[in-house]
Amino acid sequence: MFSAIRPRLASAVVRPAALAALRPSLLRETVARFAQEQILPKVAQMDEAEKLDKEVLQGLFDNGLMGIEIESKYNGSEASFMSAILAVEEIAKVDPSVAVLCDVHNTLVNTVFNKYASDDIKERYLPRLATDTVGSFCLTESGSGSDAFALQTRAVKDGDDYIINGSKMWISNSGEAEIFLVFANLAPEKGYKGITCFVVDKSMGVKVGKKEAKLGIRSSSTCALSFDDVRVPSKNVLGEIGKGYKYAIEILNEGRIGIAAQMVGLSQGVFDATMPYLFQRKQFGNYIGHFQAMQHQYAQAAVDIEAARLLTYNAARLKEEGKSFVKEAAMAKLYASQVAERTASRCIEWAGGIGFTRDFPAEKFFRDCKIGAIYEGTSNIQLQTIAKILEKQYSA
Repeated sequence: MFSAIRPRLASAVVRPAALAALRPSLLRETVARFAQEQILPKVAQMDEAEKLDKEVLQGLFDNGLMGIEIESKYNGSEASFMSAILAVEEIAKVDPSVAVLCDVHNTLVNTVFNKYASDDIKERYLPRLATDTVGSFCLTESGSGSDAFALQTRAVKDGDDYIINGSKMWISNSGEAEIFLVFANLAPEKGYKGITCFVVDKSMGVKVGKKEAKLGIRSSSTCALSFDDVRVPSKNVLGEIGKGYKYAIEILNEGRIGIAAQMVGLSQGVFDATMPYLFQRKQFGNYIGHFQAMQHQYAQAAVDIEAARLLTYNAARLKEEGKSFVKEAAMAKLYASQVAERTASRCIEWAGGIGFTRDFPAEKFFRDCKIGAIYEGTSNIQLQTIAKILEKQYSA
């Protein structure tokens, strides 16, 4: 059933450097083709095995989708932030698990390097991130989720190196990653102003724990990490000492647009997979899609998806124009995750009994959608962010 979601498109692989030259419509078509050909046939298998297929990962790199905003001199695609958003949306229409790997790698990891890393760090790491090596953003700990800056991982200066001790939890991409952006506190007495970002290679001693068994996005790895006297050279401090908190806040705001795109793609994917069934199944002599009660439901769902898409694109536009986008990113992420839940749930109901089975794609989309209200800032955090900005605006 998974392989019958949509007609297959003609085969094509785009050269990474050519992504920047593609018009949005052609970029969307190119990524959709890749998703249909290389991801779709393996969705059910990856979900069942709870493991990302190596060929799918290699395909992401081969098509330039893991270095979308990285400059061409570092072997990246040198495309726009909006290109990354469109790519995440298209991949999520087929498999949100693969989409989040691509999203975290691009909008969190690569963006931190692009914006804050020294030329030396860029030269050492960006070519790897663009061509063959997965990156991971390591902020969350067991005692610091929404309160991210309560983290307890510590770094201590030791000659020309730093020694990192501590642990992280719920770290996306950690099962495949070889490069880790680790946030650790170098001066606990300064509170969050002691938090510093370190570039840590797995070979330096990062211990990756057991992969979490999750409700959804099961082929996306989520693991605990431990750092036991991990020695990191001073040249691997990313940006300024004590500015890690600033980098994390700014990058997560951008990352929320990526998660919104994932949820928009998921909503459209489950909608596209379910709608044809409404005009194949008859009850009382009519296709169930012809009943007015059904028409009103899927019409409303289509409106919701388009509204979420426009909120997401608007936040991306503001970000690209260098304008304030924090409120808009929070709105997009909040609303897109809500729409994803509503749409996936309704699609299961529309399909009836078959919708509740694992043979029909809606079941997986339904499990995948719930994470949208949790990671990169829960829905309550998004509401709080929006409220603070509105309070400042109207109480001035």
